[in-house]
Amino acid sequence: MNNKLLYLLASLLVSNAAMGQILKGKVTNEQGAPVEFANVVLLSLPDSAFVQGTISNQEGTFHISASEEKYLLRISCIGYTTLHKHCTAGDMGTLQLSADTQQLGEVVVKGDLPQTRLKDGARLTAVAGSILEKAGTAEDLLNRVPGLSADGGRVNVFGRGTAEVYINGRKVRDHTELDRLASDNIKSVEVVNNPGARYAASVKAVVRIVTKKAQGDGWGFNNRLVTKYRYDWSVLDQLNFNYRKNGFDLTGMLYGSDRKSESYKTVEQDTYLNQLWQQDSRYEDRSHKQLLSGMLSMNWQIEPERSLGVRYTYKRTPKERRNFDMATTLLQDGQWNEDAVNMNAGNEQNTDHRVNAYYYGKWKKWTVDFNADGIWNETSETERGREQVRGEDGNESNATITTLGNNKNALYAAKLMLSRGMAGGELSVGSEYSHNNRTNLYYNEEGILQNDDSEIREGIWGVFAEYSHPLGQGGVQAGVRYERMKSDYLLSGKKVDEQSRTYDNVFPSVSFFHPLGKTQLQLSYAADITRPNYSQLCGAITYLNRYTYESGNPLLQPMLRHNLTLDFSYAQLYLSLGYQHVRNEMVSYYDTYSPDEPAISLIYEKNIAAYDKVSALAVYSPKIGCWNPQFIAGVEQQWYTADTPRGVVV
Repeated sequence: MNNKLLYLLASLLVSNAAMGQILKGKVTNEQGAPVEFANVVLLSLPDSAFVQGTISNQEGTFHISASEEKYLLRISCIGYTTLHKHCTAGDMGTLQLSADTQQLGEVVVKGDLPQTRLKDGARLTAVAGSILEKAGTAEDLLNRVPGLSADGGRVNVFGRGTAEVYINGRKVRDHTELDRLASDNIKSVEVVNNPGARYAASVKAVVRIVTKKAQGDGWGFNNRLVTKYRYDWSVLDQLNFNYRKNGFDLTGMLYGSDRKSESYKTVEQDTYLNQLWQQDSRYEDRSHKQLLSGMLSMNWQIEPERSLGVRYTYKRTPKERRNFDMATTLLQDGQWNEDAVNMNAGNEQNTDHRVNAYYYGKWKKWTVDFNADGIWNETSETERGREQVRGEDGNESNATITTLGNNKNALYAAKLMLSRGMAGGELSVGSEYSHNNRTNLYYNEEGILQNDDSEIREGIWGVFAEYSHPLGQGGVQAGVRYERMKSDYLLSGKKVDEQSRTYDNVFPSVSFFHPLGKTQLQLSYAADITRPNYSQLCGAITYLNRYTYESGNPLLQPMLRHNLTLDFSYAQLYLSLGYQHVRNEMVSYYDTYSPDEPAISLIYEKNIAAYDKVSALAVYSPKIGCWNPQFIAGVEQQWYTADTPRGVVV
């Protein structure tokens, strides 16, 4: 199978090589900043007839299919003098536009650029100049982008699941960062449903945030104060400062927040064991979290196509208190059996250090993109719970459970990607490695729960190759990625084989994009994987309450998905159709704990049979007078059946 995939990729590379050559370049202004949306037109000689046309992207770069003939290149943009240049196929390098100093009268510009459109294999939502700028934080903004939902720092893409988030090409490893970024500093948001080979195979979707470029030299300061009321008041205050001079950029941030939240829900659980046991539970969850954070970043733009930088972030959670109460009524075959009340109070403290360094530049004909991260984190938590039970015999019992925990985590990660023009397209190759070392100490004073003294050592190494080639105003991209993951689990210093795993996998990807007039179409395929973590593989029993225990499953296998997506964009209408074939999905399963304890259920995960799933998302964004409403509709359907005590459920 792997040889077939490699042969398919090689065939694509060879076939693309025969499709012609490429003319490319980068458009900048007199200060060296990229010029976005510049019109780039290729004209024939000597009659100046139109041959090809495109626009520059947010980095100012453009690509046009060409041959060995001589052409006249015309680049124009509002506010700049039109540039004409003789050329042939190849790399034009940096093309500088001069500001147009002519004075113009009043001009009314009308356009039909939609708020959401397809661009370079992604779904792009323009934020600058729209109502989305006033959303508040980056998380508030993402929660308003069509097809996205964001809560508690987690971002989900409709039909795909949890997304990996990037800000200006830097991977977000601290989810609270979305709270520290103001929405009015964001230029655009890009959503990739089927990430290519340059992303880890465990990544289901990617959200790329592009911020506005700071203007001018010298010092700059701003302060942001946000207050919210939901059950109680929450407040955050953030001071940003910046110094910029001759390509050097020093940025800092001081942040503090005090948040209070509450949630209430009811859960009904039917467990079919020796008899029908019904649990009707009512939950109350209240939390109070304080967070202090600071950041210092230095960036140096050495030249238009070469830059480097380093960033340090410190985060401290001095207090995160949580009160969790649960009242449960237990019915046995429809008859009242007992009442139970669980009251839990806990506090968590966390200290976090993060360092990121990057380099972007040219080396001979290659573009070098390097990123490295280091994370050191320590968390300590205490929790005290009381359980009160009144049974059908009228007797009452009480139990107290006290737990202490301490976790330390160290992560080191690096990624190197090299890109260059080849056979009329662009070839990207690269490798990345991450190593994570985590220690867990967990102690229960009463001896009711199992203590834990464990360590996890996990390393993931990946190599990838990706090739893209323009086709007229569209393009095709194909890639392949190999990953090896080795995870060792140690208990009290000794390796546990059943929870230690090694995986080797190959993942292909391909996408095709082409505009048809005002209509934009994109078809993409990619495979992804979800590997079970150590807790899912652990066979130890965990106590949830007197009726329910939980355990892992050492026999779990990784979950694989094959994803096919068709995206369609026309004016203010956007449609996305998705198909998934899912193998070995991990789902929760309830069973009897033991024949001697038939009233106690054991929850664990197991792999289920393969099934298919489809999804559809439609977004319509018309302009009605001064209003910009959005109409969003989505639907998901899966073909999976399961046998239950109530019959077959689809």
